[in-house]
Amino acid sequence: MIIIPGEIKTAQLHAYLLGSVSPRPICFASTIDSEGNANLSPFSFFNVFGSNPVTLIFSPARRVRDNTIKHTLENCYETKEVVISVVNYAMVQQMSLASCEYPKGTSEFEKAGFTPVKADKVKPFLVKESPVNMECIVKQVIETGQEGGAGNLIICEMVAMHINDDVLNEAQQIDPHKIDLVARMGGDYYCRASGDAVFTVPKPNMNLGMGIDHLPEEIRKSSILSGNDLGQLANVTSIPMIDNSYIYVPTFDAHTDAKHLIAEGKVEEAWQILLGNSK
Repeated sequence: MIIIPGEIKTAQLHAYLLGSVSPRPICFASTIDSEGNANLSPFSFFNVFGSNPVTLIFSPARRVRDNTIKHTLENCYETKEVVISVVNYAMVQQMSLASCEYPKGTSEFEKAGFTPVKADKVKPFLVKESPVNMECIVKQVIETGQEGGAGNLIICEMVAMHINDDVLNEAQQIDPHKIDLVARMGGDYYCRASGDAVFTVPKPNMNLGMGIDHLPEEIRKSSILSGNDLGQLANVTSIPMIDNSYIYVPTFDAHTDAKHLIAEGKVEEAWQILLGNSK
């Protein structure tokens, strides 16, 4: 399938994009209008783009069906302040309820059952139930177009961050299983970033991994080892030396046994098997 923007309906293209660019982190944007009315709305067109200064961007896109804009965007233009809060599994159903298009002046805090908490440096409220709240100043709004579906990039600078101690581990870092975040996918689909869904990938070798192109041809063209397997094997500076003290007792063939070891994080042992060392 090949899709050219403009050759299909925007709503259909929008659905393909949401299904492809996913999962996407979800934030709440808490704003107030010029009369002091609170508004709370979730967005999955959202991410962090820098840490000095801390730069967050979210996008209240123009509605595809009627080309109207969201109250959040209006409020950001009026007051230039916003609190960005993350969304976890414990609040995902309330988050969905808050996405309803209530009339202007209606508080989604009340509709969705969230607790507004006074912020330290900005006027919009924190969301008490959110594990992380970030007070922000709106630095710039970039309108990407004027038609339905066009984005409005709200570029924010964080001036204060509130983290619930309950989501921290002993090292005072955020534990992904404790914060239990959710992410948006296409259609009605979401995913939960905790439990078995969370895995680790070691950072690339700081001395530059030798690369898959430097793997021996028999390994590189293996019908058993996957691209992920090869990526881990190639994240060394050079092909390891054979360790004559390593004892390999075959279970299957060498490539299958190596694959199982790689899955267990035992890349060095996998290399010894692949290098043909056996006793």
